[in-house]
Amino acid sequence: MKIIRGIKEMRELSRKAHEEKKRVGLVPTMGALHKGHLSLIQRARKENDAVFVSVFVNPIQFGPKEDYRRYPRNLKADARLCGQAGADAIFFPDERSMYSSGHGTHVCVEGLSDILCGKLRPGHFKGVTTVVAKLFNIVDPDTAYFGQKDAQQAVIVKKMAGELNMPVTIKVLPTVREKDGLAMSSRNAYLNDRERSDAAVLFQALTLAKDLLKRRFNDTSLIVRKMKELINSKRSVKIQYVCVVDPRSLRPLHKITGKALVMLAVKIGGVRLIDNIMVNRNA
Repeated sequence: MKIIRGIKEMRELSRKAHEEKKRVGLVPTMGALHKGHLSLIQRARKENDAVFVSVFVNPIQFGPKEDYRRYPRNLKADARLCGQAGADAIFFPDERSMYSSGHGTHVCVEGLSDILCGKLRPGHFKGVTTVVAKLFNIVDPDTAYFGQKDAQQAVIVKKMAGELNMPVTIKVLPTVREKDGLAMSSRNAYLNDRERSDAAVLFQALTLAKDLLKRRFNDTSLIVRKMKELINSKRSVKIQYVCVVDPRSLRPLHKITGKALVMLAVKIGGVRLIDNIMVNRNA
């Protein structure tokens, strides 16, 4: 498996694959790979002839007080896992090549980028869509793979690709979870033992929402209240938001009449975690 550091080299590899009539799959990551990332790579391997994984800790999606400097980086481990999962190459550019001095061009999806996580992390999604657009331009994938854990990101990237007529299919795959239901995340490694134990309440709260809907409770204010009560039973967990929204517009729902996305964001100690679950009143 190749490790490609230059943009020109990455473009050439992708161009060659397309000339050979190969389908190209891309899995964009920030590294620190876990089983959730590997599930995306394995799916890409099944559906494409050439599979590329980008590993780039994107500085412009981090706020000034966030964890950019300490975000875990281990290219050697990531390369080993990518190879085992079936990737053909890792694209590992440096910051200077991705953002030249004086970089001033950004991509922003209005209406979706300043709500929920975007409200709490101003500029975050502008950083995400900018780097994803750049990766799409460089790699030119037929299909790009994202995880459902980052549900707002997935909705935003889909809208960006569609509205900018990007010739790429966006596939969003199910969240991969630990045995206790905690969504796999590179940031889970920051949790101490007590915090890690308390973090299991996130999936318990999402499961509670699903159970309440099964019992014909479709009033979202009741569902959110019950979820918050459960989460607040863990002292180390501080709620940032709990909500039920439309899966496409991400706007709040008062009643669940069909499909809905139950979303939450919390801080445990100094670690910010997000999760979500799709529910369906008609299922």
